[in-house]
Amino acid sequence: MKKTIIYIGVAVLTGLIAGYFIFHNAADKPASDSHDHTTEMEVSDVWTCSMHPQIRQSAPGNCPICGMDLILADVDSNELSATQFTLSKNAMALADIRTTIVGSGSSGDNSLKLSGTIKENEKAVGSQASYFDGRIEKLYVNFEGEEVRSGQQLATIYSPELVSAQQELITAAGLKENQPALYRAVRNKLQLWKLSEKEIAQIEKSGQVRENFPVYANVSGTVSEIMVEAGDYVKQGSPLFKIANLNTVWAVFDAYENQISLLKEGQKITITTKAYPDTQFDAKISFIDPVLNSATRTIKVRAVLQNSQGQLKPGMFVAGSMRITANKKENTIVVPESAVLWTGERSVVYIKTNPDDSSFEMREITLGNAVQDGYVLLEGLQAGDEIVTNGTFTVDAAAQLKGKKSMMNEGGQVRTGHEGHGGMGATIEKEEKEVSPEFQKSFASVLEAYMELKDALVLSDSEKVEQASEKALSKLKRVNKSALKGGVIDQISRLEKYFMAISMTKSLKEQRSNFVLLSDQFVAIMPSVKNPDKPVYVLHCPMANNNMGSDWLSWEKEIRNPFYGEAMLTCGEVRMTL
Repeated sequence: MKKTIIYIGVAVLTGLIAGYFIFHNAADKPASDSHDHTTEMEVSDVWTCSMHPQIRQSAPGNCPICGMDLILADVDSNELSATQFTLSKNAMALADIRTTIVGSGSSGDNSLKLSGTIKENEKAVGSQASYFDGRIEKLYVNFEGEEVRSGQQLATIYSPELVSAQQELITAAGLKENQPALYRAVRNKLQLWKLSEKEIAQIEKSGQVRENFPVYANVSGTVSEIMVEAGDYVKQGSPLFKIANLNTVWAVFDAYENQISLLKEGQKITITTKAYPDTQFDAKISFIDPVLNSATRTIKVRAVLQNSQGQLKPGMFVAGSMRITANKKENTIVVPESAVLWTGERSVVYIKTNPDDSSFEMREITLGNAVQDGYVLLEGLQAGDEIVTNGTFTVDAAAQLKGKKSMMNEGGQVRTGHEGHGGMGATIEKEEKEVSPEFQKSFASVLEAYMELKDALVLSDSEKVEQASEKALSKLKRVNKSALKGGVIDQISRLEKYFMAISMTKSLKEQRSNFVLLSDQFVAIMPSVKNPDKPVYVLHCPMANNNMGSDWLSWEKEIRNPFYGEAMLTCGEVRMTL
């Protein structure tokens, strides 16, 4: 008991002595030294993920989305204006952001790209008609696409009028010595019904009436349409078959308003098809439609192609390329296509404001005619300006996250929320200039076809991808483009281009590569299009597009990655809700 009391006393005494020295030393220090600046610096640091810059944490660790180590976020310089922002060197390298200095140079000797289809040469299409009233007894041509020769029997017809005319001929033949005028009139009547001299002579000689009379082809070619069936009654002049001579065919292209000035009859055009990707067909523009289609805002441009070997089939999708010279001043600035972002009527680029650091600013520009991989600049930039030409969407996403002016945020300060594991779930609060209700209604079918294409890529089914892209392209050509202006029309033109590129390859890798570009355009155009039925989600995969990241659209929030399919099916996050 005494030992315990002694131990307690020693412990208390030791504590009093230690406390004296600690508080005595603290009291002797100046008050200003009691503040730990190191701690303050650590608290003010912001840690982010190089692949998911929306992650902002006050301490180091791992990204809650991809698990990568967080890095220190760059803080914008106070010297930057309210519309400028910076990107870290690490972010620039990971996103492979590249810039190009635009300058004066000839805008000539460029190529204009058009998409179109192969059609029958209407000048070489014949209609096989019936020359008398009657009933179709039998058809000898039963399917479209069958080759026929001139003089080949196509059908047999029972005609009461022809039966009567044959009887008149037999009677008149016995009276031709006494009534030659009557005999000649009866023969002429049969000749007008396209009976040959041989057939008339046979009827006259045999003295027998033929009930079912043959119909012979009067041209050679391919049966493109069968317009009757056995048992049908036809009138004199009724068309029975359409027969097309496919030794020559038409390549018919759609050209937009801003491309009209670049086209002229006699211009050389090089045509390619996905059926023969290594073969080029040379032709010249033979016709430019003088009337603009007010619904599609396009004109038809036609070229005649030789097709003696039958390689080109009506209905094929084709791409045309021609060398053009812009009707502008000699020295112009051409802005690369990859640099331009489109939203409603606005076209924007990101300009590097200081060549010595990674500071950027959005700049609205006005574009002219489309040329090879770019557009002629009308205003907005000057020779020597440095613009982003690779990773443009990544730069735009960074601008949105920093609340700066961006493609979908003309005034800055976009309001965002967070969904899931820290992923950005931004909802666009401000609609861009709206397009016409007619356009929105017709564009809905294109969006549906895009979703089918996306689902086919998720399944890694290249054949279904090809079919879906052809379906989308067909629907896109029927979209009502009336009242659209330059920016949206150019977006539609680019959608058409990428759908065409996807449909013309069976390589899943190439299809996905073009899907990146296609989706970029859909993300850009969607703010102008209302979808009253259900929301559209913008999903993002940071690994797509060679680790530069890419967005795609979906009806569902569930991640089903079209860029990798089963290999990385759930890689991605919800970026926006439109």
